[in-house]
Amino acid sequence: MSKVGKVPIAIPDGVKVTVGSDTFAVEGKFGRLEQAFRPDMVQIAVDDAEATVTRVKEGKAYRAFHGLYRSLLANMVRGVSERWEKGMLVRGLGYRARLQ
Repeated sequence: MSKVGKVPIAIPDGVKVTVGSDTFAVEGKFGRLEQAFRPDMVQIAVDDAEATVTRVKEGKAYRAFHGLYRSLLANMVRGVSERWEKGMLVRGLGYRARLQ
């Protein structure tokens, strides 16, 4: 099984994951995201505090979609539960950096 795909996704408090026939949606305090998926390739199951993505069959295309949808779901959960921020690292001398 895939290293990426077999890891369950932890769902933090305040985040709701719903799975439909061919879409899954993630809703949290920072928004709502929805993504279509191929139910003939993968199955998505949501338990109390974690979600898992499993392949329907074995094969190259099935493995590819398995990792893809697991990564998309994990990124969606992270996106609705945490604010986006960008860090900056200033190295060297002679810079006048100010936070504005």
